[in-house]
Amino acid sequence: MDSLQNTDSYNQSHHELTWAERNGFAHWAIAVLWLICALILFQVVAGIALVVFLFIFGDMDSVSNFNEILSENASLLFIANSIGQILFIGLATFAVVKLHIGNEKVFKFLRINWDNKTPLHIALGTLLVIVVQPIVIYLGYLNSLLPVPELFSDLQITQYQMIENFLKTEGILLFALLNIALVPAICEEVLFRGYVMRAFEKSWGIILSIIISGIIFGMFHIQLGNLLPLASLGIILALMTWLSNSIWPAVVAHFINNGMAVLIGITYPEMLFREMTTEILPPLWLLAVSVVITYLVIRLMLNQSTIK
Repeated sequence: MDSLQNTDSYNQSHHELTWAERNGFAHWAIAVLWLICALILFQVVAGIALVVFLFIFGDMDSVSNFNEILSENASLLFIANSIGQILFIGLATFAVVKLHIGNEKVFKFLRINWDNKTPLHIALGTLLVIVVQPIVIYLGYLNSLLPVPELFSDLQITQYQMIENFLKTEGILLFALLNIALVPAICEEVLFRGYVMRAFEKSWGIILSIIISGIIFGMFHIQLGNLLPLASLGIILALMTWLSNSIWPAVVAHFINNGMAVLIGITYPEMLFREMTTEILPPLWLLAVSVVITYLVIRLMLNQSTIK
């Protein structure tokens, strides 16, 4: 009994309180505050970088035809966007993590781990994000039936038109994969599956953290017309992160998901940017197959997981 008490005393004495614990802040509240700050800082810095690029490389004589100038220099917009993401969605999050840890390592908190099972989980995560696509398409259709404020609807249409015109540029594939697939895959996974999910897990447990972080991931993109499919993908990415105890399966799956959209947008733009109607939905048998295989892959990931 004495030895057990001594062990407990040793563990307690060697547990370093986090900044949040010392100052009485909830982990989830700090995460929400950083999400708001990161979104604002990301947009501000990306906007400043874009204006600088337009003055240096573009033909920005006035702001009266700003939308036209922006459309003609979409590559500069994506570069500025990537700079904002790298600085605040990615790198700055590493600094904020220190508010939540005592003697724990930042990389461990963010689940930037790699072990002998990580390649298997990457393969399963890649398979999962591919087979789930029919489900995501149907969720997108259901989302299209919900009323969306005109402001958000017009914003999403403008975004789609700009991306569609951008992907029609000759020789744009590698540039698009870098700025639309790779940079968001790394930076957003560090923020959402690495930081936000872990911070919420400290406050509310793993199940709520998976669900809520996925929903916030969907809302973060400011596309109410795509909230259901984006949130569902966020939940799936969070689940594979937890089961693998590593962020890398979600990073690869995120890159595959965005990369497929880039490839389709370049080769078959009429498929990616057309209006969501019942005529373009996959057949019901394909939806059923998607549901079954998705379930089986998740079960396999669960069986391979060391998380109990």
